[in-house]
Amino acid sequence: MRKVREVLRLKHECGRSEREIALAVAVGRSTVGEYLARAKACGLTWEIAKELDDAEVEARLFRHVGRSEPAARAPVDFAWVYLELRRPGVTRQLLWTEYAEHAAAGGSGCRPYQYSQFCDLYEAYRSKLQPSMRQVHRAGEKAFIDFSGKKPSIVDAVTGEATEVELFVMVLGASNYTYAEATRTQSLVDFVGATVRGLDYFGAVPEILTPDQLRSAVSTPHRVDPDINATYAEMAQHYGTAVVPARPRKPKDKAKVEGGVLIAQRWILACLRNRRFFSPEELNAALWELLEKLNTRSFQKLEGCRRSAFEKLDRPAMKPLPPRRYEIGAWKLGVGVNIDYHFEYDHRLYSVPSELLGAKVDVRATATVVEVWLRGARVTSHERSYGPKGMAVTKSEHRPRAHREWGSWPPERLVGWAAQTGLSSITARRRKMTSSSDHLRSRRVMTRWMAASGMAIRTRRRMRRRAGGIAQRACFDVPGADELGTASTQRRSARRRVVVSVRGHGSARVKRRPGCPSAGAGRRSGAAAAPGRRAAGSCRPR
Repeated sequence: MRKVREVLRLKHECGRSEREIALAVAVGRSTVGEYLARAKACGLTWEIAKELDDAEVEARLFRHVGRSEPAARAPVDFAWVYLELRRPGVTRQLLWTEYAEHAAAGGSGCRPYQYSQFCDLYEAYRSKLQPSMRQVHRAGEKAFIDFSGKKPSIVDAVTGEATEVELFVMVLGASNYTYAEATRTQSLVDFVGATVRGLDYFGAVPEILTPDQLRSAVSTPHRVDPDINATYAEMAQHYGTAVVPARPRKPKDKAKVEGGVLIAQRWILACLRNRRFFSPEELNAALWELLEKLNTRSFQKLEGCRRSAFEKLDRPAMKPLPPRRYEIGAWKLGVGVNIDYHFEYDHRLYSVPSELLGAKVDVRATATVVEVWLRGARVTSHERSYGPKGMAVTKSEHRPRAHREWGSWPPERLVGWAAQTGLSSITARRRKMTSSSDHLRSRRVMTRWMAASGMAIRTRRRMRRRAGGIAQRACFDVPGADELGTASTQRRSARRRVVVSVRGHGSARVKRRPGCPSAGAGRRSGAAAAPGRRAAGSCRPR
């Protein structure tokens, strides 16, 4: 219609001849004559035509159906076709058959579209249902993350078996600056590590990370409010960025990285198709060489390249990297604190403040550090132990005061404390500090002497009660005590001396004089010993 309008303007407004109009509009002279004849027949002038749109001009000039006009076709309800195709087992061929049968039985006289034209018209209808919104990416705002569907492979040098590995791709929104590397899996450790190395490659941090909703990034997928993985969220918090995943099955939400994956497949993987690699490190070394070429290759329709656009747009708007690189850690939630204010992680024990006895804490462990968290606050941390299983790592400030003081008193303080209870206690304390093995040996000898002397069990208990409880020190000066074997041998011993030092009750000395009867009279009560029993009252303490 543009040329028809121009023919009418040149004829009625400029007064040009048909030959001049044909040369100006680049159409045949006969065509110009036909247009003018049709306009004259319907009374259409330039003053009227310039107020009408193209459809109205066409309707006035070509209102009569000519021999080249196609015949009318039966209309197609494409909304019905769209809904029916969503039902299982329904195909376009089936719907076209039903449409043709309905058109033939309708009695309208209109012929149905053939199958190819039916499909073309439906595609044109469907393309208008879901228009794509053009996204405007601000500098330094987003980095899009995805894994490639086409995977490189590494070869086992021993068996020759080829194993597929993952291709991680990260693209900045404004400059299309790309990072790629090969990882063994899409697991949490590999995914977080690849993201950290991608940020190191950029040398800066964007405001938002937009990954897919894979399990390593999102623990609970959701269209609106997904639950971000705790470790990945901790990594984002360390770098001061946010994680906003794309919606499930919505690749247009991260169209930048979808295009970046396609470019990486064509310009990186395709270039490595004839090479064999035996480790991920070797594969990444070759991959990063091609990545540098990709980022420095000139744009086809824009000025510069990806790197120059990154230096101009993204880098000035991005945040700097933190001083310390993020170190991935494993979380163990709800770990109980034992009665010894220690908890177990990886078969080793670590201490917490004694006030947290019986509490449930969260443990985060890296390769070097074990951290303890309670209600979102870090309580303490330890250097991770790789010693024998069951080894305990304890901080002295975590112990209660009584536990800290136990075993830390110097000998002078112990002697001073014992002086408050008696001189014999000082002697006993000094002997105890001198040799603990002598103490144990003396207790064994004292017990054997009591049994050998025939002392009644009741009398032994009474002696311990008088002495103040548990015997702390027993020292025997008995000739041949090591050779004491039987009760008869012990009865024939000529001289025995027993010194029992008891904490808090001074010293009780029990001495058996030569000729002291071992049985019979001598009890403090004055009663005679029962037949067959030996009296022990004659050897009582003084």
